[in-house]
Amino acid sequence: MTFTVRAAVAARDFDVSLTVGPGETVAVMGPNGAGKSTLLNVVAGLLHPDSGKAELDGRTLFNLAAGRGEWTAPHRRGTALLAQEPLLFPHLSVLENVAFGPRSAGVSKHEARASALRWLAEVEAVELQSRRPAQLSGGQAQRVAVARALAADPGLLLLDEPMAALDIHTAPLLRRLLKRVLAGRRAIIITHDVLDALMLADRVVILENGRIAEHGPTRGVLQVPKSRFAAGLAGLNLVTGTIAGHGLLAGDLAIYGQHDELPGELPAGQPGVAVFPPSAVSVFLTEAHGSPRNSFAVTVTDLEPYGDRIRVRAGTGGQLSADVTPEAAADLGLVPGAPVYFVVKAAAVSIYPA
Repeated sequence: MTFTVRAAVAARDFDVSLTVGPGETVAVMGPNGAGKSTLLNVVAGLLHPDSGKAELDGRTLFNLAAGRGEWTAPHRRGTALLAQEPLLFPHLSVLENVAFGPRSAGVSKHEARASALRWLAEVEAVELQSRRPAQLSGGQAQRVAVARALAADPGLLLLDEPMAALDIHTAPLLRRLLKRVLAGRRAIIITHDVLDALMLADRVVILENGRIAEHGPTRGVLQVPKSRFAAGLAGLNLVTGTIAGHGLLAGDLAIYGQHDELPGELPAGQPGVAVFPPSAVSVFLTEAHGSPRNSFAVTVTDLEPYGDRIRVRAGTGGQLSADVTPEAAADLGLVPGAPVYFVVKAAAVSIYPA
């Protein structure tokens, strides 16, 4: 059984068809105004499209075809929306917040409490059960919001940039939690972060101007972008290969990095990716030595302005990039064809299974 939606909203120039398979997580990405929130609101029942149809496991959520006007209320759709802000009920305890969904579905108070405790344990928040939302940090509140959404046992989980309001220390923890609880669960996640797509999604959909500009397996879309937005995402250095110990083997390259997003050791022998920003790459004329770092002998293929810096592209097809100051580019004599070394510290490289 699957989820399918086809919807058009004329006032927003939105016309999208999407299918999500059983146990599949789909990341929806795109520039501001592309239609991401419109899609989520239509699915959740918060926005009435002009035409279209949506079904979840054979149940009609809406059918606005000619001569028909079927519309299922949001609370009866079997969907749960996790927004950027936790939106917990301020007058209820954490336990009562999480138990709200089961209780609304007619579950007994005892069973709803047991379900709430189970999901609080899943998000490592049992010790917060007696607190009120005002007593929680941002990360704690978002974990409770995840538990509340899952306690409702939705057939489709909708996540609207769940990490957007979190700081850089809390976001990785929630990302790791979501990776665990989304396993085998059908979900649509709206995100601007390429790490969210790589870590959480089986497939990515790129929206531009209210239409699907590109879609496919996350790794494939980022490796060979076919839309303007995906090409921008691909500006991040992304190297594919095979996981080996604490690094990645990619042809002749051995890349070392961090894997804080995943507990335990990386699965050696499995396909993986190494991701690092061009801003983390230093350029040298000779091989660098010292603290553990990655050094790649490459040939410059192109230079282009990038804000107040110069983006240096190198390697076959210019697949690696480094951002340097104009002064550094001049001092190094960087020109297309010049042999250089790209150096990046292992701490700046994220490695994870593909």
